[in-house]
Amino acid sequence: MSVSPPAPRRSDATRATILDAARERFAADGYERATIRAIARDARIDPSMVMRYYGSKEGLFAAAVSVDLELPDLTALPHHTVGHTLVSHFLRLWEENEVLTALLRVGVTNQAGAERMQGIFRDQILPVAAAVCPDAEQVPARAALCASQLLGLALTRYVLRFPPAVALAREEAVAWLAPTVQRYLTAPHPA
Repeated sequence: MSVSPPAPRRSDATRATILDAARERFAADGYERATIRAIARDARIDPSMVMRYYGSKEGLFAAAVSVDLELPDLTALPHHTVGHTLVSHFLRLWEENEVLTALLRVGVTNQAGAERMQGIFRDQILPVAAAVCPDAEQVPARAALCASQLLGLALTRYVLRFPPAVALAREEAVAWLAPTVQRYLTAPHPA
């Protein structure tokens, strides 16, 4: 006799519905303009339920923008392909994940969002950079330079929607950015 997995609890479905609504609202409105009341309306629940599950707007934001960049293992790649791989990976993430757009939008206008992005940089980007950089003491600066390129493109392409940035084919954007990211991560120090 096989045992069926337990049925999902109604609270799990409610939490998922709230998080989906919050991600969409934070992406559309940014942190400051998004309200618990609007998120609850989008989720078709009472605002008190949002507060019950997440405690505050800050708690909801933290849960809604939990991000695993799923970065590739750069040490398993040919050294000369690191820039191309990272730029391609990030473009795919931005195009498939509205959470990143919400986080970027909020990160430039709100301290909680900025701190969330700094944590992602510290916990996910720095270790990947450390794996391929030739000089350990330069890892933070090199990782920050890579982030400036990738976040700059994301800001102009997905948030501000500059027409020339939006019009770039993905392959063209990779072709432009990959050599720069490659240089930041693997080239000898310029000094």
